[in-house]
Amino acid sequence: MSSSILIAIVFLSIFTIVKYSVNQHINEEIQEELYKHLDDVSTDSNDTYLIQVDQWRAREHNSISVNPVFVEFYDTNKQLIDKSPNLKNSNIQLLAANQNNKFTDTKLNGIPIRQIQTGIINKDQVVGYLVVAMSLEDFEIVQILKNILLISYPLILILLFLIARFLAGRSIKPVSTIIDTSSQITKDNLKSRIPLPINKDELFVLSQNINNLLDRVENAIEREKQFTSDASHELRTPLAVIKGTMEVLIRKPRNQHEYEEKINFCISEVNRLNHMVDQLLLLARFENQKQNIKNETIYLNAIILDNLTRFSEKIESKKIKIITSFSDDYYIQSDNYLVSIIISNLLSNAIKYSDSTGEIRIKLSQNEHHITFSISDNGIGIAPDDMDKIFNSFYRSDVINHAQIKGTGLGLSIVKRLCDLLKFEISVDSKLNFGTTFSLSFSLAKLK
Repeated sequence: MSSSILIAIVFLSIFTIVKYSVNQHINEEIQEELYKHLDDVSTDSNDTYLIQVDQWRAREHNSISVNPVFVEFYDTNKQLIDKSPNLKNSNIQLLAANQNNKFTDTKLNGIPIRQIQTGIINKDQVVGYLVVAMSLEDFEIVQILKNILLISYPLILILLFLIARFLAGRSIKPVSTIIDTSSQITKDNLKSRIPLPINKDELFVLSQNINNLLDRVENAIEREKQFTSDASHELRTPLAVIKGTMEVLIRKPRNQHEYEEKINFCISEVNRLNHMVDQLLLLARFENQKQNIKNETIYLNAIILDNLTRFSEKIESKKIKIITSFSDDYYIQSDNYLVSIIISNLLSNAIKYSDSTGEIRIKLSQNEHHITFSISDNGIGIAPDDMDKIFNSFYRSDVINHAQIKGTGLGLSIVKRLCDLLKFEISVDSKLNFGTTFSLSFSLAKLK
């Protein structure tokens, strides 16, 4: 619609400019001829004007076929005195006095002409009339142009429509491909991807972003499936142990010591199961935690000391030596509760995997932009092949050789998710049978 209006405006502008130019050209030529013939007129003592016939007839007005200019002279009684030879037996119509000095379109023997008439003045009196006319046959160019534009307009619109339809068809093809591919993608089929267009335009970026989104969705669903499978397995294991223990317990009468031993074992498995459920709920809550993250100034020293106090009983039972190195005060800007969970899990792991009478070193250091927290133990360490798996849910390194170390395999998974959520950098350095060091990097808090 806008294209058709624009073309119409352009065509109308062309026609108007050409018409004005042709009209202006004809008017100037007629005006020039009028002044020339007025110069050929003189008056005598009787106030009768005389025409210098030889001069004006000598001009090239004798051919009606080449730029014909028609001239006529009239007296005060509007009687014809003389005229140019190219008029032959024809006469130009003398108009009323109110049409003097005005361009008027009339006809001469059916041929369109433009004429102008003026009074011949002598001593402020009109002593006669001069009429000059010119054929408008050249003006047919305007009419031809008008016809051409009127014919061209619908043809151009049709051509533009066909071109636009063709180009739109080609440009919309990638969109159709996106729609077709998207309709094939279901929860059971997440492998399909949108073919990337050849041209790297906006549709290329859109297709690429959709493919990246599908990759993330597929990975998330795969992780969810794996998590569900692992969770169901890990939950069934303690339940099966409890059930087996209870079945063995009721097969025959037993003494009080045996009852107490089996019941205490079941209680420990229930506690383990309860701890696992708490951690699973914690993981599930972290999936929607982004909107609820607090931004507060945290005193790291206090969080570390609080967690050491919380685990003091286990530390004393294993006779582990705690060495701290943070003489200064360290502050960060983050969520106090979530940071406490991270440090708690790292400290719990360090205690769990440390040998009796081992050492745990906790250090805080600071540079210009960051604060670094590190916790090191001299325990069993992590095998190099397991380093890239330790943050996976339910993964526990070398369980067979260390069956006495109980756990759910969720602690480091929680730590990694919280670090990603809070945009902390976490790294691990470990050597088998020599110990492990976890390091966290925090941005400095902006204290007021």
